[in-house]
Amino acid sequence: MIDAAIHLTLHFVVPGLIALWGFRDRWRRAWLVMVATMIVDLDHLLADPVFDPSRCSIGFHPLHCWPAIGLYLAMTAMPATRLMGIGLLIHMGLDGLDCVGVP
Repeated sequence: MIDAAIHLTLHFVVPGLIALWGFRDRWRRAWLVMVATMIVDLDHLLADPVFDPSRCSIGFHPLHCWPAIGLYLAMTAMPATRLMGIGLLIHMGLDGLDCVGVP
């Protein structure tokens, strides 16, 4: 599990790097859309406690479940939702890092 401050920072830095690398001509907009997908964390408000550093988000929260992740992957196939899908998959991947070593 990685430190919470590093985890949060990665949620801004990784989309920025992907935006610069893959969407150079419109990197600012791409970065903003991908960062805006952090709204998916609103599903944490349904949990009790809202934050548990020993909990793996993947498979626990409704918008972090495998069917939702499949939907996010499908979103990358359509130009209109591609950036949102990429942002959500980045988010799930980073949240998945917190699951390493969690029983």
